[in-house]
Amino acid sequence: MKKRMLGKSGLEVSALGLGCMGLSYAYGPAPERQAAIQLIRTAFERGVTFFDTAEAYGPFTNEDLLGEALAPFRDQVVIATKFGFRDGLVSKGQDSRPERIRDVAEAALKRLRTDRIDLFYQHRVDAAVPIEDVAGAVRELILQGKVKHFGMSEAGAQSIRRAHAVQPVAALQSEYSMWWREPEAEILPLLEELGIGFVPFSPLGRGFLTGTIDASTSFDKTDFRNILPRFTEENRRANQGLVEVVAEIAAHKAATPAQVALAWLLAQKPWIVPIPGTTRLHRLEENIGGASLELSADDLREIETALRTVTVQGGRYPAQLQARVDR
Repeated sequence: MKKRMLGKSGLEVSALGLGCMGLSYAYGPAPERQAAIQLIRTAFERGVTFFDTAEAYGPFTNEDLLGEALAPFRDQVVIATKFGFRDGLVSKGQDSRPERIRDVAEAALKRLRTDRIDLFYQHRVDAAVPIEDVAGAVRELILQGKVKHFGMSEAGAQSIRRAHAVQPVAALQSEYSMWWREPEAEILPLLEELGIGFVPFSPLGRGFLTGTIDASTSFDKTDFRNILPRFTEENRRANQGLVEVVAEIAAHKAATPAQVALAWLLAQKPWIVPIPGTTRLHRLEENIGGASLELSADDLREIETALRTVTVQGGRYPAQLQARVDR
């Protein structure tokens, strides 16, 4: 697989990473541990060198899983993890106090079976802690050699600028896909200006862009999508037009909708590295195929024209979770 640089940070990763959250959290029953380890190792064998986790995924179990899976080739991969929730529990809200950041780093190093965290993200901006203090705490960890690069997630432009002035931000991780394009307005230009890489999560619209979800789909009771406005039955039905557009383009390219969605993201900027997640080996193989799909300028114009005909229905998050997204 081709490699990409995350902005001007010097951090080189595979063009596609692997989002590991779903292997233990948020999308229904997790796969058996050995099956999850095999999937992670297969991703590495297929050229993926960038793996994303967080203390909140589980909590804690995802980091432990990734640490075991990547131990045989630790020095050949880039591991990203995150701090920012009280006791590692999303339900308890944010906690990015410097002492908490230090504690999370020490615990993550043990779970990941490593001596350094390649990319350490603030999971969500904490309104109770000045972002300069957060960046300063990560800067100290970098000076100690425990962290290599600082990242932010779902951060707004002002927070990014303020943090970057204290400790250069290597990457921003936020949602971006054909059905969530808000970052194009303000965030992408800012990242280009500052030389920060962009790591889109949910690049396949939490599975919707794959064409495998429709109005009749039933999610497991523990699946996070049950509470998302965009995934109500009514909105799934209303949003099928977007899937149809992507599927039609995919048919012309002898590709799958997922591959087109990923190739489209990769074509936006050379410093964008999507991190699709999956629990299935055949989906992993399919996603990796998206990294080698070439979209011409004509293809991209056709896609843009088609996407303009579709208005996506439903909010990205319910109100209580949307409130955590920094502006």
